[in-house]
Amino acid sequence: MPAALVEALGLPWRCRQPGLLADGRVDFFDVYIATVVWDSQLRTVAVEAANTEPLVGLALLDGHSLLSDVVTGGNVAITARP
Repeated sequence: MPAALVEALGLPWRCRQPGLLADGRVDFFDVYIATVVWDSQLRTVAVEAANTEPLVGLALLDGHSLLSDVVTGGNVAITARP
């Protein structure tokens, strides 16, 4: 999540930890705690501050189906599996 959004939301800081980037490099990120609504329930999640578009982690996607049109502006659908 962009650092400016983390600051605007006033998320509490948890720690600083390494993260593996897509190109194989390791970088360090500040980690914050947030509460999100997922499947109509509140979930506490760790949020890494990075200057990029927000991403949904695999832990939230567990038990769901993901359908994505892999083109700029493509549709994304996430549905809970029975």
